[in-house]
Amino acid sequence: MRNFAIISQVLTTETDRAIWSLVIFLVVVFIGYLLMKFKVWRVITTGQLRSHRAQIEDILKQLYHVEAGGKSAGIIDLSGALRISDKKMLPLIEEMVSMDLIQTRDEKIILTEMGRDYALRIIRVHRLWEKYLSEKTGISKLEWHDRAEQKEHQLTREQTESLYEELGRPRFDPHGDPIPTEQGQVIEVKSVPLSGLRKGAAARIKHIEDEPEVVYKQIIAKKLHIGSQLKVIESDDKHVKFYSEGEEYSLPSIVACNISVMELSKEEIFEDSKVRLSSLDEGEKARILGISSECRGAARRRLMDLGFIKGTEIETEFNGPNKNPKAYKLRNTLIALRNDQADLILIEKESI
Repeated sequence: MRNFAIISQVLTTETDRAIWSLVIFLVVVFIGYLLMKFKVWRVITTGQLRSHRAQIEDILKQLYHVEAGGKSAGIIDLSGALRISDKKMLPLIEEMVSMDLIQTRDEKIILTEMGRDYALRIIRVHRLWEKYLSEKTGISKLEWHDRAEQKEHQLTREQTESLYEELGRPRFDPHGDPIPTEQGQVIEVKSVPLSGLRKGAAARIKHIEDEPEVVYKQIIAKKLHIGSQLKVIESDDKHVKFYSEGEEYSLPSIVACNISVMELSKEEIFEDSKVRLSSLDEGEKARILGISSECRGAARRRLMDLGFIKGTEIETEFNGPNKNPKAYKLRNTLIALRNDQADLILIEKESI
């Protein structure tokens, strides 16, 4: 009996230990579950808050651009432009009215002063980030807009001002759009669509619109750059034909509308002798006039370090296959450049 009692006590002790181990295990699992659930919930709700704020900011920005173009928009217009359903748009509009960001008048939505200031802050971040991408990275210009669309909702005011200082306090983004100041002031740029120029008019490209993307790609494919001079050869309702940097171009009027230009003043002279280095044939000589403003950041510094400086004499020593790349001789040094690089160096050919 004594042995049986001892065995029973041992079994009871082991059973208690097993039960307590199971209880502790279940408690740990339950706590882990709660922590995981809280973490997931926090991630979801944080994402929802960010998405909600981004939608409000997108509406403000869209309204600003609409009003800047002298037009107005209603709920249906905004829903279509931003791809937000009417069902979701209506509560957003009601919330923005309560926040004193917008007003509704005759079924049209109008920015308040507070809403306009907010919109300009978002636009400031967007254009600064595009400037950053163009100056500090090698990312394709076709990606700048979409990346800035994401970043504009993320940077704090302090981060924005730090970026502004890092970039050297720029006034314009890489497309030629003015960057709003911290106080919400915007430089007024006097320009007209290229399609509106008369035959024989000489102008300088001031802005290239990056939306819609399909039109922007057509302009980029033509290698047209901000800062380039041009002279209109022909212009009608369907096409615009013009000359720029040694090349002749023809664009549909609907595409030319997305290029803004400013006519040259009486003091400015159209430099019809200014052409691109890529047009210099083997054995031809020229004088470098400068580097296009399209060439930025590290790429620009590299060309200058190699000696591509205004006033330097240059000669095409020999051509590669299909004339791309080419070997150029300057300062007794041979340097090979691809044509897309040489396109950004402007020259004046020596007369024979």
